[in-house]
Amino acid sequence: MNSRERVQAALDGKPLDHLPDMAITMMLAADQVKTRYLDYATDYHVLVEGQLHTAETFGLDHVSVISDPAVEASDCGAQVVFYPDQPPAIDESHALLADKSKLSTLSTLKGRLGRRMSNRVEGVRLLRERAGADKWIEGWVEGPCAEGSDLRGINSLMLDYIDDPSFVRDLFEYVLGMELAFAAEQLKAGADIIGVGDAAASLVGPSIYNEFVWPYEKRLVDGIKDMGGRVRLHICGNTRRILDGMGRLGCDLIDLDYPVPVHEAREQMSPRQVLLGNIDPVRVLRDTKPRVVYQAIEKCHAEAGEHYIVGAGCEVTRDTPAQNLLALSRYAIEH
Repeated sequence: MNSRERVQAALDGKPLDHLPDMAITMMLAADQVKTRYLDYATDYHVLVEGQLHTAETFGLDHVSVISDPAVEASDCGAQVVFYPDQPPAIDESHALLADKSKLSTLSTLKGRLGRRMSNRVEGVRLLRERAGADKWIEGWVEGPCAEGSDLRGINSLMLDYIDDPSFVRDLFEYVLGMELAFAAEQLKAGADIIGVGDAAASLVGPSIYNEFVWPYEKRLVDGIKDMGGRVRLHICGNTRRILDGMGRLGCDLIDLDYPVPVHEAREQMSPRQVLLGNIDPVRVLRDTKPRVVYQAIEKCHAEAGEHYIVGAGCEVTRDTPAQNLLALSRYAIEH
């Protein structure tokens, strides 16, 4: 069973030779091929080389085009700061939608992607060409809360939930259309699964999540699945208050960040929901020893039960010792 077959079987609830390892790597992957992160994030050729090398070196079962959360916002016209060797970042002090009336001026994609989104699509296409027979190919889009925060500014958006709920819905409607179009192009290019990153959703309570965020996440998930794709939900941070809603989205795979006890997620979600995670990528994966990493992921697996994929709570940090990351793949291979 190769990596591609292994992930497929895990998501379908079929017998496996061993657990898949789908840890997220970005800055570490750039360092593996000795390139600046600016090049990794903006040139799909560099990203593909980094992903292929990292997957081969550390026994990962997937390759991904995730690089930073500013891709879509950049193509919408948001001010983005590009650093030589750090991820691009939104300049929130000059948020694109600081003036809410500008939302009506934003154009829809209508099948035409901007430079950074097109770069990601071409990354998917090249990964499919070079690794599609062996590895699971992962595309990536931002979720409604995360992208809404990127366009409006996260602090402003948090106030908008109370002060201007109709604007929030209009904003999320725009984001939904853009992300579905972006996901469609990645699926056409050969992505097997679309990662949905909605980090800002961890900052709202269950009432706001259920009223505003969940309906648009659900439509995004359903839309991707209607196009024949699978969905990986990744919400960084403490999502303990919204686990039930996350479990009702119908995602093929849900990542859990380290503040969330895995047993709580299992208790609040279907016993067949595939879970991934969730050791602390810094204090455990980076800062301890391989034996401790192995024991920590063993505990996660025990709490998750049968439907489980190995991975850290969030991105593997760039300075993670190789032997610690290999401890994850060793656990996966032995179970």
